[in-house]
Amino acid sequence: MLHTRAKMLFAATVTAAGLATLIYVTVMWFPPTAAAAQAVATADASVLRWGFIAAALAAGLSAVAAGIAVAAVGASAVGAIAEKPELFGRTLVLVGLAEGIAIYGLIIAIMILNRLG
Repeated sequence: MLHTRAKMLFAATVTAAGLATLIYVTVMWFPPTAAAAQAVATADASVLRWGFIAAALAAGLSAVAAGIAVAAVGASAVGAIAEKPELFGRTLVLVGLAEGIAIYGLIIAIMILNRLG
């Protein structure tokens, strides 16, 4: 049981680190325009604070959930592939569906940040 939890924690950490890197690269490649910076400067500070918290929670919690899902599905997929190697394609699709949770969270976080200005 401990070994499974360690794998799940590792998968969640790797997924969260990858998502954080993706957000960092996106922010660095697409800096805000002057109009967006002015709109943010005139907005209420508490609205911005809650908006950033919401975006961070959407991205972070979805990354953790995706890590847990990938750990569970991935471990089962490896077991299935060990018994029947022809199941590789099907298990790869299932692992991809589990990873999609993080992508949905990232999309929601980007939508929240776009609404902030």
